Amino acid sequence: MDSNAPEGDPATAIETILVVEDQGMLRRLATRHLREAGYRVIEAASAEEAIDLAAAHAGVIELLLTDLVLPGAAGDALADRLVAVRPALQVIFMTGRPDAKTSLRAVAAGEAGFLGKPFGLRDLESAVRARLGPRGA
Repeated sequence: MDSNAPEGDPATAIETILVVEDQGMLRRLATRHLREAGYRVIEAASAEEAIDLAAAHAGVIELLLTDLVLPGAAGDALADRLVAVRPALQVIFMTGRPDAKTSLRAVAAGEAGFLGKPFGLRDLESAVRARLGPRGA
């Protein structure tokens, strides 16, 4: 099975999330948890891979969950690029830099969410629901 293919139970999965994180263990942990929570997940290890996977995905991607520091491009530049072609795309930035939250224009403007590393799985789920709103809405 292609680990980059969206997964989740099609009968219950409502939203698709693109997870972009270069740290393999964290990416796999977040991906597994989100799939278990009923989301379809596409995972990428770099900005370039995320752009390619998003372009190849014919369906809707509701949320981009991206690290700020990625090989090839910063997470905020990746978000800008993907939102330009998918205007309804919601965004959550992840980072271990505590000062980043105040320096991100999109977070300050309420246009993106923020998840500080390290985070717990409940924090992840809460951040996702805060950006996407209630399920089925």
